[in-house]
Amino acid sequence: MLFLVRSVQLSLSIGLFLTVLLFLGLEIKSANATATYPDKHITLIIPYPAGSSTNDILGRLMARRLSEQLGQQVVPENRPGASGNLGSILVSKAQPDGYTLLVGVAAPLSVGPNINKNLGYDPIKDLAPIGMFANTPYVMVVNAKVGISSIKELINLAQKTPNALNFASSGTGGSPHLCGELFKFMANVQMTHIPYKGSAEAMTDLLTGRVEMMCTGLTALEEHIRSGRLTAIGIATSKRSDVLPNVATIADQGLDGFQVNSWTGLFAPSKTPQSIIQRLSKELEKISIDPQVRALLLKQGSESMYMDSVQLAAYLKTDTAKWGALIKSVNMKMD
Repeated sequence: MLFLVRSVQLSLSIGLFLTVLLFLGLEIKSANATATYPDKHITLIIPYPAGSSTNDILGRLMARRLSEQLGQQVVPENRPGASGNLGSILVSKAQPDGYTLLVGVAAPLSVGPNINKNLGYDPIKDLAPIGMFANTPYVMVVNAKVGISSIKELINLAQKTPNALNFASSGTGGSPHLCGELFKFMANVQMTHIPYKGSAEAMTDLLTGRVEMMCTGLTALEEHIRSGRLTAIGIATSKRSDVLPNVATIADQGLDGFQVNSWTGLFAPSKTPQSIIQRLSKELEKISIDPQVRALLLKQGSESMYMDSVQLAAYLKTDTAKWGALIKSVNMKMD
């Protein structure tokens, strides 16, 4: 009997010893992996089509500058679909090793959960914030052939012809869609939403006049505004843009409190080691405060706005709650 007890005790001791060795082995392996990070190329998922969209432009800028600072190639890869959710889901389910990152933006991460309760992932739980990179003011534009130049004129035209005016978006549930629906509610007008698979397709139809109006990031619109093909009729933020100082805000034109903007940040899959998150966050901060990058962002219609991983995590929760309250208060109907 004593021999049996000692045998059991020995077996337990050996089992515990092996478990400790396994744990230590995993810890050492993890520590070695993060110490040499990155030792191969990194894939940066941009959840929107390649082309003129704000998110694609900012994502490629991040990829280029991170490549220079990390000493490893950061390869941008476009994975569009479902207003940015397909690419976001892909990253949320990727290996948490720091080699698959996401250009995270407001539409899928803070607006999406308030619209679709079956996204297939939880942005707050399944993604690890690394840092915020930029903020992009939204601007409302019309095709120049519409012949109007102010929000008041747009409201008058929409009231005379209910549902005759079409507004484009990069997809149902995205910030451009949200901006249009908010305008309809606050101005008490009826317009028709035309969703596209991305900003590039929407922009093509806007420029040809197949749709009359769009509200999206200034980055994608500035060139066409300056060329005269599009007319900017209102800035969708609380203050005028330094890029278009002569364009009044929508709020100042009678729709008090009207505000829509888009932020851009960097995310990784949840459970990515904190050492990697912190390394990437510090590199992102260096990029954000670089005077050349700030000037380039301003030229593109965006503003440099850095937040570290902790600040961005808190901001994401607040932003998600804000959009949820807004969508509920305006009784927004999604197509």
